[in-house]
Amino acid sequence: MSLSEHWERHAADWTRWAREPDHDSYWRFHRERFFELLPPPGRLTLDVGCGEGRLARDLKECGHHVRAFDASPSLVEAARTADPSLDVRQADAAALPVEDGASDLVVSFMVLMDLDDLAGVVRESARVLEAGGRFCIAITHPINSAGDFEAKEPDSAFVIKESYFEQRRRDLRAERDGLTMPFVDLHRPLQDYGTALERADLLIERIREIPDDEDPPQRESQLRWQRLPLFLHLRAVKL
Repeated sequence: MSLSEHWERHAADWTRWAREPDHDSYWRFHRERFFELLPPPGRLTLDVGCGEGRLARDLKECGHHVRAFDASPSLVEAARTADPSLDVRQADAAALPVEDGASDLVVSFMVLMDLDDLAGVVRESARVLEAGGRFCIAITHPINSAGDFEAKEPDSAFVIKESYFEQRRRDLRAERDGLTMPFVDLHRPLQDYGTALERADLLIERIREIPDDEDPPQRESQLRWQRLPLFLHLRAVKL
């Protein structure tokens, strides 16, 4: 099963998981920090890989003129149902129905590690950006996806058993507060993302590593992730 087929199959699970207030990492670690990375609303903001639309709705509320895209028909329908006024379209992230240079901001939130064609998606995001436009992304931090802790104690050792540099698929089943979500993504080393940006003439401006610094933590096991980053936020500019 391809990554896009996985997300279509589990669209209903993801929609329930993503919309539960204060449940997902979006609410706990991302939303405020990611918006700090974004430039002010401009001509056109493209949300590439919008899922059920929570980020697109928040962008719209903050004054962005948003056009959102996802490959999953079910997630596109969920986004449209949540906000019928939102411009949401089904599209391959590597073949967007957008003119060259039409946008001044492209966001790809927690998506690039869920796509097979990283280089193609980054190249396409650069194509639809005007010169000086920004590309803002959030991903699972590559050190996170490279290994795991040996135990749940705060001082547990973090072990990378396989090559950090080798791309590999990860299947993770999460259960919390009565909800279940089977996640799947690709581990890639940081240089793969950097190379894709470089080849698309996108220059990194800002980079932020996001640990689990929730205070107070909901569970003692969270304290492990105060020592290593969970997520990576990045902003690049088109040359």
